[in-house]
Amino acid sequence: MTAANGTWRNWARTERVKPQRVERPTSIGAVQRALRAAARGGQRIKAVGAGHSFTGIAVATGVLLELDALSGLVSVDRERSRVTLLAGTRLHQLPALLGPHELALANMGDIDRQSISGAISTGTHGTGARFGGLATQVVGLTLVTADGELLRIDEHENAELLPAAALSLGALGIIVEVTLQCVPEFVLHAVERPAPLDAVLDALHGPEGLVDTSDHFEFYWFPHTRSAVTKTNTRLPAGAPTRPLSRMSAFVDDTLLANGVYGVTCAAGRMVPGIIPTVNGLAERLWSNREFSDRSHRVFATRRTVRFREMEYAVPAADVPAVLRSIDALIEERGWRISFPIEVRFAPADDLWLSTASGRDSGYIAVHRYYREDHREYFEAVEEIMTAHAGRPHWGKLHTRSAADLSALYPQHGAFVALRDRLDPRGLFTNAYLDRVLGTPAGA
Repeated sequence: MTAANGTWRNWARTERVKPQRVERPTSIGAVQRALRAAARGGQRIKAVGAGHSFTGIAVATGVLLELDALSGLVSVDRERSRVTLLAGTRLHQLPALLGPHELALANMGDIDRQSISGAISTGTHGTGARFGGLATQVVGLTLVTADGELLRIDEHENAELLPAAALSLGALGIIVEVTLQCVPEFVLHAVERPAPLDAVLDALHGPEGLVDTSDHFEFYWFPHTRSAVTKTNTRLPAGAPTRPLSRMSAFVDDTLLANGVYGVTCAAGRMVPGIIPTVNGLAERLWSNREFSDRSHRVFATRRTVRFREMEYAVPAADVPAVLRSIDALIEERGWRISFPIEVRFAPADDLWLSTASGRDSGYIAVHRYYREDHREYFEAVEEIMTAHAGRPHWGKLHTRSAADLSALYPQHGAFVALRDRLDPRGLFTNAYLDRVLGTPAGA
């Protein structure tokens, strides 16, 4: 969000900038006018959503476009279960927009504060061996290109660009509309249980594995403990009976414990690191062992108010046990006290050029630190482990990789850069982060 003094900062407080100008367009035409004005003035221009990226991907030193007013439902194709949304629409607004049409997103992440354009552009994902990230649900979008013109990309127009544009890092233009392939609304039956960590790692894959036999499986591991908190969500039809958490139970579990108490314990652990193993064991017991069912969006997403830093890497799914055991050994060897859990999720291979799951079934391993703690030594050491397993960093989360590193990890990295150079030769949409991960535009 942009403060009264004109300074923008992201949610994690890892990035801040005072742009030369802030604009809040209320129409697609206003976006085009803002872009053309920036181009005439030789200014770079970036659109921002909710600021939930930990990286500098949305930092705008020139013109910052806040798209909050460019929000809502444009059209619904009931026959094909597709919806077109304005780019600034927040994910948490979608249930109210899709519900009257009995539609839902096929999969979601565990946070729903992002804008739809920001979420697809950074590779936001949930978990599930058969259900890809949000960008895999994109079947069309409209960009304002560097010359201020509209570029429609879908199965009828410029279809060859969709695998690049659906997850574009904001490097190809300003997204103003997104068309999503939805599914009939559904219920999720959630089971959250503790289990021995080694048993979970040994049972992840295979015909009877936890990942392949579940619709949506993930787990958390609190360092300094020997068990995991598993979360298994099973899809049921919309008419299935629901048994949601009571209002009091939801408040106690998700607000009081997961945010209030945990925020206090993180702060205490920063002051007295020696208490962290005990705190982690307590948190693990408090957060696990419950069962409920509800509409999909209410199960997928949870509210998190404890501020943190995060790094997440996608590795080949089969490598997850080895990577996690290496991180465990690293933490013990260094004598660190890590208060935040490590989150592990899964996604199927897809064909998007810059998707972290492009061409391979992937396991996502996310490490965190409380925002008042120095994360750098921990993250850098974990990053070395990820790199040894051909890990791909999440575009919206902290990492140190460069274009040279990433070009070896993504078969289509060069093709994407060539497309970016064609659509934005002067680097109107670039910034320091994009220059690092893509290289400087040819004509900039």
